[in-house]
Amino acid sequence: MSDWIDRLDAVQARLHALAERDLNGLTGPDAKTGEQWEAAQVWAHLAEFGDYWLDELDKVLAGATTFGRIKTDPARIAAIARDRSVPLPELVCRIDASLARLAAQLRNMTDDDWARTATHQTLGEMTIDDQLQHFHVGHYEEHADQLESLTVSERSERTKETAPPRHEEPPEAAP
Repeated sequence: MSDWIDRLDAVQARLHALAERDLNGLTGPDAKTGEQWEAAQVWAHLAEFGDYWLDELDKVLAGATTFGRIKTDPARIAAIARDRSVPLPELVCRIDASLARLAAQLRNMTDDDWARTATHQTLGEMTIDDQLQHFHVGHYEEHADQLESLTVSERSERTKETAPPRHEEPPEAAP
């Protein structure tokens, strides 16, 4: 579990650093679809998928045997299109909240939780580790890589937006 938490912390730091830069150009083409995104689309996707996949993880931990969506899901596409014009600090705040929620979930999982599997409609049966790599931690890392691949220039002081504070895990409730 600590490896997943360490990776979450590392990707959050990378995303915060990237939020301080003007990112230009398009991502490399998707291997399957050829689709390319601008930075605003990547940020919008980062802000939307965290809560979606956390809800799916909650369902699996509650006993669901199937889970997920595919890239062509209309709600996914609509959220990316809608949120690409949302100010970056707001998107970063959403990302931070999802990362904190995921870290809290991982810390509270039992051995039985870690042993669960569920079936995704295109990827088949997946362990919790598979899900974390493909839809959670690994997915954040892949999109941080995409953002790092864009042309980077420092924001001018005139246009620089202040990034929101990093959202930490909420304190545990008293017993």
